[in-house]
Amino acid sequence: MSDSAAVTGLKQTALHDLHVEQGAKMVEFAGYSMPVQYPLGVKKEHEHTRAKAGLFDVSHMGQLILRGENVQAALETLVPTDIVDLPVGMQRYGLFTSDTGGILDDLMIVNGGDHLYVVVNAACKDQDVAHLRVGLPMEIELEVLEDRALLALQGPLAHAVMQRLSPEACELTFMHHAHVTIDGIECWVSRSGYTGEDGFEISVPDAEAERFARLLLAAEEVEFIGLGARDSLRLEAGLCLYGHDLDTTTSPVEASLIWALGKVRRQGGAREGGFPGADVILTQIANKDHTRKRVGLVAEGRAPIREGAKLFDGEGNRIGVVTSGSFGPSYGKPVAMGYVAIAHSVLDTQVFADVRGKRLPMTVTKMPFVEQRYYRG
Repeated sequence: MSDSAAVTGLKQTALHDLHVEQGAKMVEFAGYSMPVQYPLGVKKEHEHTRAKAGLFDVSHMGQLILRGENVQAALETLVPTDIVDLPVGMQRYGLFTSDTGGILDDLMIVNGGDHLYVVVNAACKDQDVAHLRVGLPMEIELEVLEDRALLALQGPLAHAVMQRLSPEACELTFMHHAHVTIDGIECWVSRSGYTGEDGFEISVPDAEAERFARLLLAAEEVEFIGLGARDSLRLEAGLCLYGHDLDTTTSPVEASLIWALGKVRRQGGAREGGFPGADVILTQIANKDHTRKRVGLVAEGRAPIREGAKLFDGEGNRIGVVTSGSFGPSYGKPVAMGYVAIAHSVLDTQVFADVRGKRLPMTVTKMPFVEQRYYRG
């Protein structure tokens, strides 16, 4: 980590100066100067989001528009998601898969009626754009939105804050999307987020981003939240972080993300297969022949088990690895997710994490660790 003055040569979001003004500690993340925490501190930021409303700058994410005839069917050739049947105004979680069945990135896809609005991860943005340009037909237009910021308002009081600004946006339920105007600002709003809490993700023009952020921060319920708390919040909610819990060597089946494959894209479905790695992925589902699985893990004691810790069984055999780990402020114990051999993936199985030569006991546990509180109406 480094102070904001030392983070140079990096891209900046439209809210960079506001973060510095608010006392953020800025660090490099995916080529951007991003706030990892504010004076409140990571633990209190985490707790504030769970109790009230946290505001996150996620403008480093890639925002894309896809247009063209049969654009839904065209994108289905690159993802195992059901997009053709996605209703207008709805959002769906998707995966870019490789020819070998691995995961190239995870993404969000919105049916905007005459277009698809797509949000991809910051670290994968350039490769995702290249992947789309190569994989989509020439007649599909791809627009990379370089002039829009993305903010996330998350927490149980996010609804109350948004209700005062846009009652129309508050009519949305989880994974629904709409265009609304807030204080004269054109906002693309979805009822979604990555903390496990109710909330909204809001795309606004860069030129209006600071004014919109200040509008939200003026609410007594709202505090700026950095990447540190964002990570512990999403981990407690059992949500994957690409490059850690998901990568090109991991299939959706191993990652326990079968639910992200549309039923019509699976064996026997109306549009079975037709996406990269379909043979590998659908065979793994049918034969249950994958050898490892992503699981939740809870440790005894207070010491967090960090990413990269090797996992062993009671006889000392290596059985897996931790891919995300932290102390869970809301859960009250160290929590982690990782991959273990199938035989050790049963709930309540005890495994041991190697931490500086000590084997610390962990228990395979159901995720999410903290109840997800999405607003479904």
